[in-house]
Amino acid sequence: MSFKVRGQRVAIIGGGEEALNKVRLIAKTTAQVVIVSRQIEADFSGFAVEVHERRFVPSDLDGVVLVFVAEQGADAELAKATARARNIPLNVVDVPAECDFYTPSIVDRAPLTVAISTEGDAPVLARLVRARIEAMLPPGFGKMAGLAGGLRKRVESLIHTGPARRRFYEALVSSPQVEAAVAASPIAGRFAAEVLLEQHQTAGASAGIVWLIGAGPGSEDLLTLRAQRLLQQADVIVHDQLVPDVVVQMGRRDAEQISVGKAKGHHSFSQAQINTLIVRLAGEGKKVARLKSGDPMVFGRAGEEISALRKAGIQYQIVPGVSAALAAAADTATPVTLRKVSSGFIMATAHGADDSDLTHWAALAQAGLTLALYMGKSIASEVARRLVAHGASPSTPVGIVVNAGRPQMTTYSGNLSSLIAWDDILADGPAIIFVGEAVAAGDWSNAAQLAAQNFKVA
Repeated sequence: MSFKVRGQRVAIIGGGEEALNKVRLIAKTTAQVVIVSRQIEADFSGFAVEVHERRFVPSDLDGVVLVFVAEQGADAELAKATARARNIPLNVVDVPAECDFYTPSIVDRAPLTVAISTEGDAPVLARLVRARIEAMLPPGFGKMAGLAGGLRKRVESLIHTGPARRRFYEALVSSPQVEAAVAASPIAGRFAAEVLLEQHQTAGASAGIVWLIGAGPGSEDLLTLRAQRLLQQADVIVHDQLVPDVVVQMGRRDAEQISVGKAKGHHSFSQAQINTLIVRLAGEGKKVARLKSGDPMVFGRAGEEISALRKAGIQYQIVPGVSAALAAAADTATPVTLRKVSSGFIMATAHGADDSDLTHWAALAQAGLTLALYMGKSIASEVARRLVAHGASPSTPVGIVVNAGRPQMTTYSGNLSSLIAWDDILADGPAIIFVGEAVAAGDWSNAAQLAAQNFKVA
């Protein structure tokens, strides 16, 4: 339940941090707040409240509709007894058994409010759940709710069936164009909504959209808040093989899931087929999450998919993700740019690299830049040999991270010379190969050694 306190008096007995926490909550309403305590310790100056530094007297509850007791002692006991005698709802902070009501954790997207309560048993759990819901609802969601409310009568007059109105409102609250317009100004938001409404009248159905979403390196807690939110809105999730199932399952339960299974040596879908698929799905009015490992704009062939979507006139949005090289740098505390050592960071694919690429990379490594080579695990020794042949120093530090950002992450350390001599097999999974002087500054203390000759672990 929500308790109506507009213009009403709410009393807080206590002057410490717990009382301040309650003030922060009640200050979101239009209630008149009065604070009574013999010792005012917290700073209430930023809030429009009455503060009385004195003992509590029963008349302090005259005209009060809610009472919070946030301290202990004789005054607290008298306040509790007075509230109960007058049948005023009472909340005793951190004492659930004495409470008539509980204050939930709040997700505030006014006019939309989400409350999470454990009835006082586990407030920390309530805060964790709140954080997850916060991640699902963008900061401007309240403005979208207000916009939808303002359009209600007009939508009812123009769209006459319930299912059609529902489709319109789903399109409204998930439209990136309307969201951006609302953030700019109410007038711009209303205009964008009117355009969308006109499209619905003309087409009779919602327009499809494709979200190209970066799934990160594999751990679900490295997914961005925006990616998580859009997965919950998607009708269809089209995902690559490298995206773990736990990430795919973060989408709506009723969302269709289509694996386009692109792996080395096995492509169940060609890129052209994927392009045709996402265009067709969006053309049917569906919201499509095109889920890619890492970041969609880094070796994700997003450019080809964007081109196909543009040609077909399909709306799209790019959602960045944590690229594997950045996850690998974080896993090993490797500063890929380091003052007086490395002034830059190069991401490149080793697969299919020709001599001109290797010559360029060798020169960059010699100049102090850090290389992050993708898709080169099976040819790592050959790449190292060619880098040295094209001028890179054999002693240049090398670090390899397999399954970056995942629980089964494995690391290897050495230098170009030792990698050339390496004849063992790296762990199964995608790998990032770092090459450069800055690599030696990382934490490779638990890394398997590529050979006896290695750089000193910092």
